[in-house]
Amino acid sequence: MRFPRPWSRGAAAALLAVSVAACDGGSGDFAGGAGLGDPYFPKAGNGGYDVRHYALDLAYDPGAHRLTGTATITARATRRLPALNLDLEGLDVEEVTVDGAAARWSRDGQELTVRPREAVDGVFRVAVRYGGAPVTLTDPDGSEEGWLRTADGALALGEPVGSMTWFPGNHHPSDKATYAVAVTVPKGLRVVSNGEPAGEERAGSRTTYRWRTGEPMASYLATLAIGGYEVGRTVTAGGVPVYTAVDPEQAEASRAVLARIPEVVSWAEKVFGPYPFSSTGAIVERPEDAGYALETQNRPVFPGAPDLPLLVHELAHQWYGDSVTPASWRDMWLNEGFATYAEWLWREDHGGDSAQRTFDALYAGEYFPDAASNRELWSFAPARPPGAARISGVPVYWRGAMVLHKVRQTVGDDAFRALLRGWAREHRHGNADTGDFTAYVEGAAPDKDFAGIWEEWLYGAGRPRRP
Repeated sequence: MRFPRPWSRGAAAALLAVSVAACDGGSGDFAGGAGLGDPYFPKAGNGGYDVRHYALDLAYDPGAHRLTGTATITARATRRLPALNLDLEGLDVEEVTVDGAAARWSRDGQELTVRPREAVDGVFRVAVRYGGAPVTLTDPDGSEEGWLRTADGALALGEPVGSMTWFPGNHHPSDKATYAVAVTVPKGLRVVSNGEPAGEERAGSRTTYRWRTGEPMASYLATLAIGGYEVGRTVTAGGVPVYTAVDPEQAEASRAVLARIPEVVSWAEKVFGPYPFSSTGAIVERPEDAGYALETQNRPVFPGAPDLPLLVHELAHQWYGDSVTPASWRDMWLNEGFATYAEWLWREDHGGDSAQRTFDALYAGEYFPDAASNRELWSFAPARPPGAARISGVPVYWRGAMVLHKVRQTVGDDAFRALLRGWAREHRHGNADTGDFTAYVEGAAPDKDFAGIWEEWLYGAGRPRRP
C-alpha cells in the first residue's frame, strides 16, 4: 500500500512450546524445529531455544557485492536439543561450531539445521562462518526488504523477515536479544547500525565500525546502513544521545526536521513515559534506495527527508513496536495503531486538528483524498489481517488508531494518558499480543465496559454502526 507521503511499515514461550510440540510430533528426531507457527510467516523463527546475544563480525565490498562474516549466537535451550535450526537466506555457509566444536549442518531453503556433537542444554554458543552475495526479498505486499544495494553502499531492512539475508538467527519478533556489530568497509564509507558507536579502526584502505545494542531487540528491527553519510550528534533535554546519518543529497532537505528529534522525544516522554533506549536518531537515505520508512531500533530509516508527522510516527514506534514488540505478526496493529495515534496526539497538542476531528473524518469517509482508501479502511478488522500481504494495510494503521480513540472516549483523557504510559511500562523490552492489550485495558478500568469496542472496532468486520 502506498500513500502520498512515504509509507511506514513498522507469548514467546507459548509459541516456542507450540513449535517444539509440533516438531516432536513430526519427525521426532529433534526438538529445535523449523518455524514458530506464526499465523502469517510460519517458517519464521525456530523452536527450542531463546537467543540472548548476537555478535556479528562482517565485511562488505560494495563493488563486488560480497558480504563475509561470522555470526556468534549465544542462546539458552528451553529443552535438550540434539539439533537446532537457524534462519538464513541465500548466503553460503562455510563452517559451523557449537561451543567451539565443529558441528554438522545442512540447508533447506531458509533453514540452516545444525547438529552438534553433543546435544545442547542450557546456555550454548553457535558460530556460523558464511559469505556470498546478499539478496533482496520481495514481501507478500510487493515491497522490498533484506539487503538493498544503494548508490554508494547498502541498506539492510528486516521487516518482517529480511534480516535473515545478512545474518543467521532466530528471526521472529518473539525472540529479542542484544547485539554487537562490527563491519569492515572500504575507506571513505561509513557504517551505521543500532545502539551506540563502540569505536572504529582503520587498517590500510579499510575501516571497521563497531556498534552495540544493550537493550533487547527483535531481529526485524536490526539495520545496517553503509554509505558516505553526513553524521550528526546532539542530545535531548533528558540527556538521550541523538545520532543521525544522512545521505549528502538529502542533507539540506533533512536538516530542519531532524533538528526537531530532541523536541519530539521530549514530548513523547511526557505522553508515553521514559524513553526506552539509550540513544535515538535517524538514518536518511535517498528515496530511490528505500521505498518506505521503518522504525529500526534507536534510529528509524527514512526514504528521503521525512515530514514531521512521519518523524513523530517512527519515533513513537520506539515505545510501541520496538520496546513493546508484537508476539506475532498478527499483532501489527499494536505497532501501527499506536504510532498512528501518536501523530493524532502530536497534532492535537500542537494546535492542529483534534484526535476527535480526525476520527470523525475517517468514519465519514472524508479523511483520505481517494475513495479507494476510504473504502479500504473497513475492509478487515485491525486485529485480523486476512493474510501476510495485508499486515501493513490501511485498517492496521488507521482503524487501529480508531480503536485507541474509542478506548480514550470510554475512560477519559487523563486515564487514557495513564493507560498509554502503563502499557509501555508493563511490557517494556518485552512482547505482547492483542489479548494482553485488551486484558490490560480492562484491568486498568474495571468499571468500564469495553466489549462493544473489541467486538465492533477491534475484531469486527465492516464499518461499525455508530462512531
